[in-house]
Amino acid sequence: MADPHVTLNELAQDLRPMSQGIDWFESLSAEEQSATLRLLSHFCVQARATTEDGREGIRRAGLRATHTPAVLIARGRIDEQLGKIADLTPHDERLKSFRLLIAVLAVADGNASAPTVAPTHGTACPSTPLPKH
Repeated sequence: MADPHVTLNELAQDLRPMSQGIDWFESLSAEEQSATLRLLSHFCVQARATTEDGREGIRRAGLRATHTPAVLIARGRIDEQLGKIADLTPHDERLKSFRLLIAVLAVADGNASAPTVAPTHGTACPSTPLPKH
């Protein structure tokens, strides 16, 4: 696969199937997996992931609420928890963390790019001319 930055973003944007991402992640050494999780954690912080994004990420990643990465992200103070998730060392926990962090990044990125809707209070009806100032 290409540059890890590109690969991780393509996974988060659904431009690459997760099965391909998992195969890639599992082909990495333990040190490379840890570095990848730290990079993903950093991406999530940059995307301003929230605890709510974490909960949605758990759902999207298909994790049970009792899995260690899911327990950590649900605790709040997400920036701190993302670092703890990235530092998990057992292989199965790293794989769950990878799936979760990709999902959280996808949610946070989606929130960041979603258009904000202006409040409608005090706006004129389309058939009512707006006052001139």
